[in-house]
Amino acid sequence: MKVGIIPINIGVQSPAQIVQTAQLIESLGYESAWTFEHVIVPVSYDSKYPYNKSGNMGAAPETNFVDPLIALSAIAAATTTLRLATGVNILSQVNPIYMAKQAASLDFISNGRFMLGVGIGWLREEFDALGVPFERRGARFDDYVAGMRKIWSGDVVEHESDFISWKGFKSYPLPIQNPFPVVMGGVKGKIFERTAQLGNGWFAPSGDPAELKGHMQSLRKECDAIGRDLSEIEITCMWPGIGGKEFLGELEAVGVSRVVMPMMGEGDPVERLHKVAEEVIG
Repeated sequence: MKVGIIPINIGVQSPAQIVQTAQLIESLGYESAWTFEHVIVPVSYDSKYPYNKSGNMGAAPETNFVDPLIALSAIAAATTTLRLATGVNILSQVNPIYMAKQAASLDFISNGRFMLGVGIGWLREEFDALGVPFERRGARFDDYVAGMRKIWSGDVVEHESDFISWKGFKSYPLPIQNPFPVVMGGVKGKIFERTAQLGNGWFAPSGDPAELKGHMQSLRKECDAIGRDLSEIEITCMWPGIGGKEFLGELEAVGVSRVVMPMMGEGDPVERLHKVAEEVIG
């Protein structure tokens, strides 16, 4: 079982903290470092965060949300084997050419260690601040992924749709990895259909084996519908760092191949990282 941490870019107090944490987990045998993304945190909002009962994301507006791609670039320069991932960036609210360029560039400078985790977004107030329509964000997301894959192919890009009008260009460098891994995040809406059609991985914001078993059945159904082998999709889920190898075995039996452990938790985070490394990774 691969073990990563999340988020490495939130609530940090210095650039050194980001880099030193990344170097520590690499030395301890952790496989990957993941980020969260919000460009802004509204002082108040009506949108409901879909992954807890409170409907609140749990971060104050003053919380440091270091841009994921910038944080991961700093980590890429200071590590050699640690994989880097966004968990997730909100694709529907950004320019897809910039995202394709930035993702390819990060994979290039990290020598093929980047995984682009993306989601459609839930915070209407953030879309409003960015001047991007909240409506049809799912359809926009699908179209952006399809368009970005054309950019990463290295061929002349031609793409005409409701959201994109691209003609006669190329964008280099290309990602080192081929196919470049796009990880779909979430459990709501059409996520399983999207993952089957467009994703190289699926990131579940849950770590309950029984719940994940049901989700995996839904994902398998969507894969079967288009003749895709489910084993092509790498499954990542959240894990609170408890239960040891026995619990991880339950997740593995469901189909999970990577867990990511929240940095936020009880006690000293560095001690916790060492403890998990000794009990699970070592």
